[in-house]
Amino acid sequence: MLTLKLPDGSSRQVAEGTRPRDVAESIGKRLAQAAIAAKVNDVVVDLDRELAGSDGVELSFQILTDKNPEALEVMRHSCAHIMARAVMRLFPGVQLAFGPPLEKGFYYDIDVTPPLREEDFPAIEAEMRKIVAEAEPFERFERPTPEARQLVQDLQQSYKVEHIDDELKQYPSLSFYRQGEFLDLCRGPHIPHAGKISAFKLLTIAGAYWKNDAGRKQLQRLYATAFFTQKELDAYLHQLEEAKKRDHRLLGKQLKLFTISQSVGSGLILWMPRGAIVRGILESFIKDELIKRGYQPVYTPHIGRLELYRTSGHFPYYRDAQYPPLFLHPLGQAVDTWLSLLEADKLPLESEQAFLQILAEAGQGMADSPGEPQATVKAYRAALGDKAKRIEALKDWVNRQEGYLLKPMNCPHHIQIYKAEPRSYRDLPVRLAEFGTVYRFEQTGELSGMTRVRGFTQDDAHLFVTQEQVEAEVGANIDLVLFVLSTLGLTDYRLRVGLRDPKSDKYVGAPEDWAKAEATLIEVVKSRGMNYSAEAGEAAFYGPKIDFVVSDCIGREWQLGTVQLDYNLPKRFELEYVGKDNAPHRPVMIHRAPFGSMERFMGILIEHFAGAFPLWLAPEQVRVLPVSERFNDYGRKVETELKSHGFRATLDLRPEKIGYKIREAQLEKIPYMLVVGDKEQTAGTVALRERASGDLGALPVSEVISKLEAEARERRLPTEPPK
Repeated sequence: MLTLKLPDGSSRQVAEGTRPRDVAESIGKRLAQAAIAAKVNDVVVDLDRELAGSDGVELSFQILTDKNPEALEVMRHSCAHIMARAVMRLFPGVQLAFGPPLEKGFYYDIDVTPPLREEDFPAIEAEMRKIVAEAEPFERFERPTPEARQLVQDLQQSYKVEHIDDELKQYPSLSFYRQGEFLDLCRGPHIPHAGKISAFKLLTIAGAYWKNDAGRKQLQRLYATAFFTQKELDAYLHQLEEAKKRDHRLLGKQLKLFTISQSVGSGLILWMPRGAIVRGILESFIKDELIKRGYQPVYTPHIGRLELYRTSGHFPYYRDAQYPPLFLHPLGQAVDTWLSLLEADKLPLESEQAFLQILAEAGQGMADSPGEPQATVKAYRAALGDKAKRIEALKDWVNRQEGYLLKPMNCPHHIQIYKAEPRSYRDLPVRLAEFGTVYRFEQTGELSGMTRVRGFTQDDAHLFVTQEQVEAEVGANIDLVLFVLSTLGLTDYRLRVGLRDPKSDKYVGAPEDWAKAEATLIEVVKSRGMNYSAEAGEAAFYGPKIDFVVSDCIGREWQLGTVQLDYNLPKRFELEYVGKDNAPHRPVMIHRAPFGSMERFMGILIEHFAGAFPLWLAPEQVRVLPVSERFNDYGRKVETELKSHGFRATLDLRPEKIGYKIREAQLEKIPYMLVVGDKEQTAGTVALRERASGDLGALPVSEVISKLEAEARERRLPTEPPK
């Protein structure tokens, strides 16, 4: 018998082979009808999957309904199958690739000639509705891997055959799901039958390389979404429409905030003057606050020696997300590429021989020393039957070369500043802050405006503290993030404590250090009465972290500020300070960035404010609008007065009608317009207009200046979300 531990704490005894569906029916008819899937020992399974285990073993068990987030993911996965089935019914010769669920929907990568168009969506959705109405079950079965390969080959699904050959042949058996005439290689899980799907919508088509490899064929990625109710779907579609209006990529171009030039490179942001003004204000805002809080500014270069990042762990473990290293030796890049391909088992024999020939020819005439090519060629040829020794020979050569890397993180540089002078416990905490630019080689398909880029500037800081100072400094940095977010009106947030995934090998450091760091962060959050979720797998490779996941004014979530606790890099770099006992001690590091990156934060702010920045942040705060040329001189006088009080003001002297000038200013999201004509010139006033409220009446210039100074000084925000 198996023991099932239910969410309410009660237990049930069931026989091995019992299905989750049976358990649901034994609990109650209504639960059985509402059941979507089950969760057994934190693994989501189909309702018909038989429970297995040894006698007396206790299994955590939960029936999932439409109230559980995991159930929505299962339903969307099933809807992806239904979408693929509908496409195959309508378009002959369809080749299927992958179709996973996403946070907000799902997609399926397909290959079909002629390609699908968005005009095909109504027909596909109509066919999907037919399949849903038939409410056919999803049936799971397994086959030995050779039979599974033959099955997908018989179905003429070449991408599935290739996937088995490349990655799945190591498994003894593979699973499939059948629904009517549709059959797909799939791990599952799935909903009991198609009738559980209530509301879905096809969204868009994009290009996607097979297995995200630009060297392989480009497929079509068909995006869609699904919800358990039409109301939820309608709300999401409304959010998408709002997001389109606020798209920072469009507004950024319209408002001349930033641009991206292919002559410079994809994912590399060029800040235009208006955008640079906003960025400068944000930087000054946080710099002023940091000085008050005891931070010291530093500057570091954009590149560093490879050895620095080998010590920190950033290289080579994360090289797939970094720009290639720069070597001074002319063969450095070639040998480094050779080594990477060899380690990844992606080096054909003929390519290996070609690399070896290049190295041998280039090394002729050079000294036969361990650091030169000839010695490496000899060692490599002597190890042709031993891959590990060939890798060792190449690593030995590469590690001897002077190489540099575009900076992926600021922390190793700040560590060197800390190490540049002896430190006493009296000096700690040392708080080093920098707007430091770093570089990551994001895949082309993942780049998106300012929110996913290859070069970005972090409002980065690293604190070097004693163990006794950790909790207070972590708490102070939480306060700093909260101050930044509240100032900008980003007050709807949740806290995520990112923990190490014990099953992953990406983390560095001793388990006891991780346990201590994780316990500290959770204790700090708890002591402040803050709600949080602890999520395994969300930690940085060197330590756990607290992330602020912010919802903008239309409900989308963004990960912004972060506070990270690190016991590992101080060990890797052998950092020390002299304690009260006159003995050396190891400091603890805190990494923190309230904005995250300036590019991403700016993109989010553009969308949050719909480009209508509050007065204190607006690149152009006030525009003076003369009614006609006769009042240009008075307009200049008003503009000069505004500028003398520090306002970013301009004067529109174009010979256009005043209505046109007002509309232009509103389209450009200018917070305030000052209209000047005969009455205003005579009375020494201006007609004040606010971009949202419209005409606020005639006021003396001095009164307008006082009003706007107070609004900017207090960093007031719009009372309603910008339209």
